Amino acid sequence: MASFFSKLFGFSGSKEEAEQAAGKTESYGDFLIRATPMREGPQYRLAGSIEKTMPDATVKVRTFIRADLFASEQDAIDAALRKGRQIVDEQRSALFQDDSPSRPV
Repeated sequence: MASFFSKLFGFSGSKEEAEQAAGKTESYGDFLIRATPMREGPQYRLAGSIEKTMPDATVKVRTFIRADLFASEQDAIDAALRKGRQIVDEQRSALFQDDSPSRPV
């Protein structure tokens, strides 16, 4: 059953196919957005993280992975940076409000 869902969502689970690409970082206000597209066969899945250094010098990280697939790594990087900015704009006040050092959004 698990392999059915894996095939349905395009993830075979092999380490080689889900490698993270090199990526790129961008400062956006008080946040650092990191694009880390995941290679899946010949395509790249949109993925990244949003980091914020808190007043007590700890760094909180919010990761995101979306269903979007791109033929080129650069397209996936550009889309991940756009998605990161969108997440920050929509959830700015609530994004890092909890005590969790790291969680998906």
